[in-house]
Amino acid sequence: MARFNTQLVHGIAVEDNATGAVNPPIYNSSTFAFSSVDDIPRWDYARSGNPTREFLERQIAQLEHGVRGFAFSSGLAAIHASLSIFAPGDRIVVGDNIYGGTYSQIHEFFDRWGLKFEVVDTQDLAAVEAALRGNGVPAKALYFETFTNPLLQVNDVAALSELAHRYNAVVIVDNTFVTPYLQQPLDLGADVVLHSATKYLAGHSDVVAGLAVAGSDELAHRLYFAQNRLGGVLPPAESDSVRKGLQTLALRLDRQQENAARVAEFLQENPLVSSVHYPGTGIRGKQELTDKGVKGAGGVLAFEVAKGVNPSVILNNLHVFRLAVSLGAVESLAELPCRMTHFEIPREERLKLGITDELIRLAIGIEDADDLVEDLRQAFALADKELEDESAERSVPVLR
Repeated sequence: MARFNTQLVHGIAVEDNATGAVNPPIYNSSTFAFSSVDDIPRWDYARSGNPTREFLERQIAQLEHGVRGFAFSSGLAAIHASLSIFAPGDRIVVGDNIYGGTYSQIHEFFDRWGLKFEVVDTQDLAAVEAALRGNGVPAKALYFETFTNPLLQVNDVAALSELAHRYNAVVIVDNTFVTPYLQQPLDLGADVVLHSATKYLAGHSDVVAGLAVAGSDELAHRLYFAQNRLGGVLPPAESDSVRKGLQTLALRLDRQQENAARVAEFLQENPLVSSVHYPGTGIRGKQELTDKGVKGAGGVLAFEVAKGVNPSVILNNLHVFRLAVSLGAVESLAELPCRMTHFEIPREERLKLGITDELIRLAIGIEDADDLVEDLRQAFALADKELEDESAERSVPVLR
């Protein structure tokens, strides 16, 4: 069997043509002809299946060691499909530190469906088990992210899956921040793996896509029904864009992790920074990653500026970093979660989770690390000057 990096490049052939094309074709067809009325063709209508999309779906299933993969029009569409397999009245335990769009979908959409969500700190295994157990009615599912967003806490997929399966709950893991290059949650006991393929998998900020992988035939059947009947499928051209992005995933992520480690080191030594959130920092951090089955720290980090420092001054004066949401692409991005990625979460709830108004999230790209550090250094210098100016103004006596 081919190893992971080879699987990234070649995928699994769909056997759809005999031209000898090195790259799989992009089939921009909404419908496929029947050879006869009695025919049961492999593809009939593009919502139900498309050869270009199927190549990507086979490849992500291969990479995540799953039974079947599904490609959706966005990460939120993949999340929607995975939650739609449950029935009104079902109770789902959800990690308390999740993407703002997921929070909104859960509390502003699925609540109206009659699904019941119980939020829990997934770092607290005792609290997770209590939530799964419930008051005599066990939860139907446990949903969490491999690394929490934006504080980058490392969840223990194996331990959480073992707890969930004690109560026959389906384990759904959003693996966007980690990718199958750094961890394959199905191998650790998860049942469904999700990706915003917009991020690391596509890797170039040029496509919006979502992927899901089922670990069993029964769950694959339910996910396919949701994909086909809800119709949020990924078009052929976008499927091919994600396929091309996957080919360089390992190369990009290796560079992004190297750069992220350099940036984290700079931030930890910066007097205007009060805390840095980056997995794998120090000996204890690296051991935590190993213990939880993660092969690397990824390319996203967050930090809080010291009291009195205006995070907007830093963000508004970056030149190499782009002020934008998203992550995992070749270019570095910076954003303010309280105003951007997590604005849907009420401020009171955000603060409980540790997502303060001073928290900045960086998604590190593949640029020269020295340029990234220098860009941050000059932006911090401007923030420091503003602090000095404000201090000087307060100390000047008022003449009457």
